[in-house]
Amino acid sequence: MTDPERPTTETAIDADVVACPAPIPEVERVILGHGSGGQLSAALMRDLIAPALAAVSPGGPLNDAAVIEVGGMRLAFTTDSFVVSPIVFPGGDIGDLAVNGTVNDLAMMGAEPVAISLAYVIEEGLPFEELRAVTESAARAAARAGAPIVTGDTKVVGRGAADRLFVNTAGIGLVPDGVAPAADGARPGDVVILSGPIGLHGVAIMSVREGLEFEVEIESDTQPLGALVAALVAAVPGVRVLRDPTRGGLASALNEIAAASAVGIKLDESAVPIPGPVRAACEMLGLDPFHVANEGKCVAIVPAEGTEAALAAMRSLPEGAEAVVIGAVVADHPGMVTVRTIVGSERIVDMLVGEQLPRIC
Repeated sequence: MTDPERPTTETAIDADVVACPAPIPEVERVILGHGSGGQLSAALMRDLIAPALAAVSPGGPLNDAAVIEVGGMRLAFTTDSFVVSPIVFPGGDIGDLAVNGTVNDLAMMGAEPVAISLAYVIEEGLPFEELRAVTESAARAAARAGAPIVTGDTKVVGRGAADRLFVNTAGIGLVPDGVAPAADGARPGDVVILSGPIGLHGVAIMSVREGLEFEVEIESDTQPLGALVAALVAAVPGVRVLRDPTRGGLASALNEIAAASAVGIKLDESAVPIPGPVRAACEMLGLDPFHVANEGKCVAIVPAEGTEAALAAMRSLPEGAEAVVIGAVVADHPGMVTVRTIVGSERIVDMLVGEQLPRIC
């Protein structure tokens, strides 16, 4: 009831002329996790990029490079972009990382590099001295890999439009007859071989960013793997799968293989070489070493009868001196990777979820 002696503050509302604000539609957007090499990266490719390219792309399993026939020759072709921060890190820089990453993608198809390109997106203000040092580093890496840099490009963007320097590379290589590793090539009974210890590149980057110090300095494992793969395929021409476990680490690489080949993979945790400082850093930061990036390691899946020949070939070179069998391909749980832990239990090794450490390569 309203007191007639007091003014009222009530206002009549006409329901016919009042409308709620229009809802703002939710728009899906790219997040850093889409660049992790893990589940979000796979989803981005599967759900957005691949369907958009379906009319002009042959499809099939996602390998480190495409193999095409030109004039009766089998050519491997790949491209990659590198946005690592910082651009100089223990054991390397963005220049040799870019070259090594490209020749390694070719190597994972069994190809010998023929030529690569080198393109820069440079932020205004980058000192000439740093650009020169990175370019000289790329040249040394190309010479070591036997991969001439034959073309390239430069673009300059304003301050704040990039983070100092982004690098894009592409490469072509020749695939020998009879060599056809592919992500969908694993078969039950095959053996999984790792060329050396994991986690070095990711922890090297992390140590710079987070100011971590260890008794022994951890350096990136960035290096070309062409000679290692050449020795391997010469010893075991029937190698099934080759993969360099970069973004997303060993876990993501093996999950991609298991999914593409419709097989299971069982690992032995005690056999996986993890350097002490890498293990300590991961425990300190709550990371799984299986998810930490590598830039100079190779996973090879070979028929069981080729195991000893593969190990001997890989161990004959410095890049594979610590090669070891870490597991086997099984018919059980297709599309899944599991590991027998040090205490005897078994756990699922899933692909990386989200972004563990952005701008890693």
